[in-house]
Amino acid sequence: MIVVATDDFELYHDVVDELRDRGVAFTTREPGEELPEGTRVVIRSSTDEAFDGAGTTAGSPPAGVETVVATAEEARRAVEEAVAILRGGGGRTVVGVDPGVRPGIAVLNGETIVSAFQVPLADAVETIRREVADAPDPLVRIGDGARLQGSQLINDLDEVAVEIVDETGTTPYLGTGARGMGDVLAAVNIARLSGEAIDSRTVEPTAGELQRIKDRSRRQSADGRTIDEGLARRVAAGELTVDEALETHRARDGPNDADREVD
Repeated sequence: MIVVATDDFELYHDVVDELRDRGVAFTTREPGEELPEGTRVVIRSSTDEAFDGAGTTAGSPPAGVETVVATAEEARRAVEEAVAILRGGGGRTVVGVDPGVRPGIAVLNGETIVSAFQVPLADAVETIRREVADAPDPLVRIGDGARLQGSQLINDLDEVAVEIVDETGTTPYLGTGARGMGDVLAAVNIARLSGEAIDSRTVEPTAGELQRIKDRSRRQSADGRTIDEGLARRVAAGELTVDEALETHRARDGPNDADREVD
């Protein structure tokens, strides 16, 4: 059983909301109050009185009880840690990434999926960093399917161990009601596959890849503007987003003339 024992109002409500959202059984106690039978984990703040001293040293948990100390900003992490303890300790934190314009991201602790996301490519690295910030030895596994976006992620994640994974067959069949979940489910499968350790990756974009970036710039622009190949290469390298490339093109070349394109 999980016990929430804190006088921190924000921490209390954030943790309780997280536990309810996950359908996890829990109870509450005043800080320092005797813990109920069957307690496995106590969630509290650093300023709360730990235990009542009944058979324990002040500040030390009773035998068989573990403590998770957190702030309100760490409520989700605290609940994930507490649930992992209930399930037998979890394991290494592994992040699977199905790269693309909107990568699917799945965070696993052992065999348990603790969180999942699908975000714009520009937000992917920050999302991954946030999810592994408190993990002791995290690993990020990135699929090899979207070469340009995958390489950008590999090069930006220089503070964490990264593996590149053969993502063949990782996207499952999606039945009724599962539309839009493919990238996230693929990320789960990628997280569970061993890959090759990699520090950086340089990929020369093909003519077709550059053309797709240029076509995307035309679709995203309000004035039918198409960026040139030089800017498309900078987008491919992760130096610019398409919107930033369009702004650079607009500032450099002025108002758009019909379908004018500078190569």
